[in-house]
Amino acid sequence: MTTLLLVHGMWHGAWCWDDVCARLSRPSVAVELPMRSLAHDAEVVRAALDSIDDEVVLVGHSYGGAVITAAGAHRRVRRLVYLAAFLLDEGESVSRVAPELGIADTGLGAALRFSEDRSEVRIDPELAPTLLYQRTSPAAVAQASARLRPVARAVFGERPNALAWRRVPSTYVICTEDRTVAPALQRVMAARATDVVEWPSDHSPQASRPDDVAALLDSV
Repeated sequence: MTTLLLVHGMWHGAWCWDDVCARLSRPSVAVELPMRSLAHDAEVVRAALDSIDDEVVLVGHSYGGAVITAAGAHRRVRRLVYLAAFLLDEGESVSRVAPELGIADTGLGAALRFSEDRSEVRIDPELAPTLLYQRTSPAAVAQASARLRPVARAVFGERPNALAWRRVPSTYVICTEDRTVAPALQRVMAARATDVVEWPSDHSPQASRPDDVAALLDSV
């Protein structure tokens, strides 16, 4: 038996996997990250892995990719799956991946809103739909946007203390219409993975293409 352990991205929660989980034929667990630090989020995932008796396919969306990179070298993990996610290499962070390539920024930077003490970061609620969900149904966009929450600014600059993809087979899903993580940057990170898939998707395929995400996760 294989269990899917699902790790969400920034500003989201375990709820963002609900549509995918409803379609899966395998057992699944979605974790809730505190998003106070990458190290703590990785510990949350390791604790979830410790609680599962089966082999695990560990799935990360967006920032969740950094988390599974740090936590995925666990005895139960047999594959990593990255959905438009940060498959980081040594010395990289979510805010700094292959800077020497000069890949153009997306509109995300302009949509970030800082707390008064600049310790927390939100995404502008008016800009979030066009950055995260432009191929998602209006009803799903409204529901998701209302549940977004702030993250600690520190998570943008932290580096994973382990690189699980160097030891564990991996699949990377490039979302070619992503306005949050540039597709060109995704291709740089995807080159490190064992297998690569491309979808004409926005940044949130678990919302806009839940059937495809579920089919992929049932097959790996």
